[in-house]
Amino acid sequence: MSIKEVLVPDIGSFKDVEVIEIMVNVGDSLKTDDSLMTVESDKAAMDIPAPFGGIVKELKIKVGDKISAGSLVLLLDTTGEATASSNAPVVKSFTPPEASSVAAVPPPSHPAPEVPAHIPPKHRPDPVAAHAEFASGKPAHASPSVRRFARELGANLGQIKGSGPRGRILKEDVQNWIKAELAKPTGEAIGLGFPPAPIIDFAKFGEVERQALPRIKKLSGANLHRNWVSAPHVTQFDEADITDLEDFRKSMLDEAAKRGVKLTLLAFLMKAVVNALRTYPTFNASLSADGENLLLKKYFHVGFACDTPDGLVVPVVRDVNKKDVMDIAKELAEMSELARERKLKVDAMQGGCFTISSLGGIGGTMFTPIINCPEVAILGLSRADWKPVWNKASKSFEPRLMLPLSLSYDHRVIDGADGARFTSHLRLMLSDVRRLLL
Repeated sequence: MSIKEVLVPDIGSFKDVEVIEIMVNVGDSLKTDDSLMTVESDKAAMDIPAPFGGIVKELKIKVGDKISAGSLVLLLDTTGEATASSNAPVVKSFTPPEASSVAAVPPPSHPAPEVPAHIPPKHRPDPVAAHAEFASGKPAHASPSVRRFARELGANLGQIKGSGPRGRILKEDVQNWIKAELAKPTGEAIGLGFPPAPIIDFAKFGEVERQALPRIKKLSGANLHRNWVSAPHVTQFDEADITDLEDFRKSMLDEAAKRGVKLTLLAFLMKAVVNALRTYPTFNASLSADGENLLLKKYFHVGFACDTPDGLVVPVVRDVNKKDVMDIAKELAEMSELARERKLKVDAMQGGCFTISSLGGIGGTMFTPIINCPEVAILGLSRADWKPVWNKASKSFEPRLMLPLSLSYDHRVIDGADGARFTSHLRLMLSDVRRLLL
C-alpha cells in the first residue's frame, strides 16, 4: 500500500479560502484531475483537482474549513495508479462573478418573485455549513454570484439540477426552480426559505398582556397562510341588485317560519353560485397535485365561512344543486349551531367545491377573501346598501338595494375575463329570482 498526501496546490493570491463543498468520500476511487472539493472566496469559486489517482483513505478537511496553498486535503492510496505530470493544471475551474456563465443567460420573462418577509426559514442556505443543507446528498456546483442569488431567494441549491458545464447551476436554473416551487398547488415548496419576522419586546414600549391564540385560529391561520402564499390571488369586485330578491325573501318569511326555517339571503346565494358553477366549470375544479391537470368536479358542495367564538370554520353544504332554498336554509342554521357549540364533525368541513364568506351582517363595503385551497375561488359578500341606480326606461334614478360581491380566484386556473364573467352571471341570477329556477 502506498499512501500519499494530497495538498492544496498553488492557488495564486487566495489565502484562507472557505471549503463550501466536498465532492469525495472515504473509499472513492479517483482519477487524475477528478474534483476533490470546491472553495469560495468573496471573488471567485474554484474546484481543487486530484493531482494523481488513487483510493481515498482519509479526509483531512470538512465543509467550512479555511485552507490555503499547502493545506492537507486527504490521504490517497495510490497503489497501482499512475501519477499525474508535474505540469497538471492547478485549478480545474475558475469562475469569477463578473465572467460567470450566468452572464450569457437571457433575463427571465418574469421578474424574480418577491419573498414575503414573514415566513420562517426552513431550508435557507448557510454559507458556513452549505454542505449540510443538501437534502439530495450531492454537492452543488455554482458560482458565487449564483449562490448569492439563491440565498436572496431562499433557494436550496442541493435540490436544483444544473444545466451548465459539468452540471454547474446557472442563474436561469435557480429562476426556473423557484417558478416550479411557487406553482405547486399545495404551497409546500420545500426548498423555499424566507427571512424570519423580527422578535420585538413590546413590553419596553408599554404594558402588554399575553393571550393564548385559540386552537381553531392556530389551525386556520396556518391554512390561510399556506393558501395565500401558494395561490396567486386576484379579486374581482362587483355589485348585484337584490331589491326584488330581498322582497321575495321577506314575502316567504312566514311560510319559512311555519316550517321552522330561518330563510336567509345566503341560501339564495348558494343556489345562484351553483348555477354559475355549472356555467363556468373551471370554478368548480382543483389543480392536480403535480399542477399539470385540472380536476373538474361533477358535484356541487358549497362551503360557508362561519364565525364562532373560537375562530373561523367552514362547514360544507353537500349537493346544493339537489336541494331547494328552504332545505338549504335549514341546513345552514343547523350547521352554524353545531359549529358554535363545537360539535361540528371534521367530515362536515371537507369536500367543498366553492366557499362563500359573508360579512354582510357585520358591515363593510368590500374585502379580499382568501381562497380555501384546493378550491380555486371564493365569494365574499359585504353589507347590502341602498343606492341610486339609473333607470334607462324611466330616465331617472331609482333606489335599489345593491349587494357588494368580492370574488377571489386562483390566477393559475382562472383568467381575469372569466372572473368578470362569473360575477356578471351572479348579478343576473340575483337580479331576477326567476332565473334561479332555470
